[in-house]
Amino acid sequence: MMIYKLKSTYGWDGDDGLGEQLIQQILAGEKIATCAPKSLYSKDELSYVYQTAGQLVTVYDKHDNPRCNIKVTDVFETTFGAPDMRLVKGEGKGDRIEEFQEDHRVAWAELIKNGDLELSGDTVLVTELFALVQD
Repeated sequence: MMIYKLKSTYGWDGDDGLGEQLIQQILAGEKIATCAPKSLYSKDELSYVYQTAGQLVTVYDKHDNPRCNIKVTDVFETTFGAPDMRLVKGEGKGDRIEEFQEDHRVAWAELIKNGDLELSGDTVLVTELFALVQD
């Protein structure tokens, strides 16, 4: 597998296997989008995410092992309360907005509990759409 300069990591210590599950969904072609609250990005991180549009990116697991490559096709902002359907469908939820929202409430529960994230309908999400690249 070719390793690209740009990097995206899925998973973190204590994620109960979520990162690996997401990587498996990418490998199966089920997951073609990801998002994170804009408030969690530093200015430099936000700039980095936007520069990935049109670029090849290597996906790493939480142990810093390269797992696959993707091409980021678009980066845009949407809201948690009215998410762009490209994000909802790209996360593998079909057109089920409520399921998308509940999954993300669960995924971000620790951040919400710790006060690092206030999640409301107006919360801005930075969205990345991508396609799996076969080397």
